[in-house]
Amino acid sequence: MTLSPLDSRFVLGMRVDSTSYEDATARILDWTRREESRYVCIATVNNVMEAYDSQAFLSVMNQADLVTPDGMPLVWGLRLLGHGDATRVYGPDLAPILIESAAAAQIPVGFYGGSPEVLAKLVEVVRRRFGKAPIAYSYSPPFRPLSPEEDHGVVEEINRSGARILFVGLNTPKQDYWMAAHKGRVQAVMVGVGAAFDFLAGTKAQAPRWMMRHGLEWLFRLATEPRRLWKRYLKHNPRFVVLFALQLLGWKLRQWRLGTES
Repeated sequence: MTLSPLDSRFVLGMRVDSTSYEDATARILDWTRREESRYVCIATVNNVMEAYDSQAFLSVMNQADLVTPDGMPLVWGLRLLGHGDATRVYGPDLAPILIESAAAAQIPVGFYGGSPEVLAKLVEVVRRRFGKAPIAYSYSPPFRPLSPEEDHGVVEEINRSGARILFVGLNTPKQDYWMAAHKGRVQAVMVGVGAAFDFLAGTKAQAPRWMMRHGLEWLFRLATEPRRLWKRYLKHNPRFVVLFALQLLGWKLRQWRLGTES
């Protein structure tokens, strides 16, 4: 397919690209064939609010090569801001599509992140589902910052493996910072898929599709992981609703003024 320029909108200052599974997959495969170092962020409301609160993280997100709308609130946001045909590109659905496409093209893939148990199950599932998928690399990093020497060793190992698509499962904002810091060093397209490692490995349950369609996935995840997620959702979700409503109101007023002046 011919790749058209990305059409993007800024949600509370953070860029979100209007893409699709087909478009995102085509872009990523094109970058791998060109042997380019790139990074892809799969964005939710959490990304937007982390970026709203941190200029450093805002730069990480806005400098990404592709930012997909993972959560339905961002899809609705794109539509309300004038991109009526915006669709969701959900990390746990994009990952298998990419793996299947990579297997067909014999593009080596790698996995960075997750616990050793989750990563072992993930590799097993991928090999079972996609028998031809060339898994060149997998590593579960320790739950602490790596020393410069350790990080250098990891980068060398990834590059020696020949992995051209590296799935990164460290959760936001850690995975996004990691990918941005390794662009140009890791010779692969890095795709931050967060909880997709757990979902694909079968170690965590996903929300029912009807909840996803109605933007209620956060409620399901809160119910299944209340201790880990309640502070995030309490802090971010109400503020997002209010702040985006103000942004939308300002955007509509500008559109109205432009209409009256023309």
